[in-house]
Amino acid sequence: MRDTLAMILAGGVGSRLNILVRERAKPAVPFGGIFRIIDFALSNVMNSGLNQVAVLTQYKPLSLMRHIGDGSAWDFVGRTRGVKILPPRTGEKDSDWYRGTADAVRQNMDFIEDRPSRDVLILSGDHIYYMDYQDMVRHHREAGAKVTVAMMTVPWEQTSQFGIGILDDRGRIVEWEEKPEHARSNLASMGIYVFDTVYLLEALRATRDVDFGHHIIPKAMADGELHGYIFNGYWRDVGTVISLWNANMDLIRSPAPLDPEGWGIVTNVEADGLPYDRVPARILPGTALENSAVAPGCVIGGYVENSVLSPGVVVEKGAEVRDSVIMHNTFVGAGTRVQRVVCDKSVRFHGDAVVGRGDATVINRKYPKHVSSGLTLIGKKAEIPEGARVGTNCVIFPRLSRDQWPSDKKLADGESLEGNA
Repeated sequence: MRDTLAMILAGGVGSRLNILVRERAKPAVPFGGIFRIIDFALSNVMNSGLNQVAVLTQYKPLSLMRHIGDGSAWDFVGRTRGVKILPPRTGEKDSDWYRGTADAVRQNMDFIEDRPSRDVLILSGDHIYYMDYQDMVRHHREAGAKVTVAMMTVPWEQTSQFGIGILDDRGRIVEWEEKPEHARSNLASMGIYVFDTVYLLEALRATRDVDFGHHIIPKAMADGELHGYIFNGYWRDVGTVISLWNANMDLIRSPAPLDPEGWGIVTNVEADGLPYDRVPARILPGTALENSAVAPGCVIGGYVENSVLSPGVVVEKGAEVRDSVIMHNTFVGAGTRVQRVVCDKSVRFHGDAVVGRGDATVINRKYPKHVSSGLTLIGKKAEIPEGARVGTNCVIFPRLSRDQWPSDKKLADGESLEGNA
């Protein structure tokens, strides 16, 4: 694998995650207690024995760049190993920003040319999965393919979200539809590609097309050079609030389909300057803790059930957290009841609040496509005042202070509270 170069596309807005990506790129969103979403792609690269990786950033990249750092968390340091952050080349005459996945790679062809390789492995930085890329690259080479797409079977009702392919008996993709309304196959692209390096560079030079799925992949199919690699493991696109919540819940289901520790997924625990990995969680006497993942640095004095808690979360005595994802340094005050909530970092529930209970059929009025599955979404550093009553499918914006709430401290099902955000 020393002659395979990895490039991780990590610049997308991820707007369907709503306020969770208001201050960060989607791959930097916390996941599963101690991880970020991009940890899975980076760890897969590390565990597959690749030495060189580039991360292509664009949208609000500072949190992501801080998290990756010098790459040492994933052992990408040394004379022959390294990780390189590649932002858009602002000021170029053709385009200041990446206009699509293929355009992002095109703007960095010099990076590819300066690092001689046989193949280029192109990955998405916003999926939760475990894959040994060596198997895919080996399949690609043995097939004599110029381009290989990782594919897996998805439910038919989800086919409109993916590129869909049909394979012949030689493993070649002979038909391709990008996000079809009425698919004729449910074999979906995972957004993972292996390109013959020479073919990739020639294809990028020959056209100004901007996207792999819409443009480059159909052209490779027409050339008879496109093959499929069937993947049967765990893979989740966590591009929506409900899919992010579901993937977190996979950590605590029995049997758990998601096993980051067993897969060798690592993270940069020092990135936030809070090395909670050195401080065990404190489970106080009288606590009820059921079927939950509680990260180091938490202090649990109340009731926690079917939830995933990140480092530094405090649940006071008399508080309840159920069916929720609670991110770093959040404080849940005594008497508060939280249910089916996805809560960003450093939120403060001041006590005796009830959040996330209501009629799940009432979808969010402002964000009906983002918040409609009976989850309430709370932004980073928001404050929930004492005695507040918040329904379900609600959105509470980041940094909302107590004095920005209505006087009755109530937020009905499907409503959003922005304050001055």
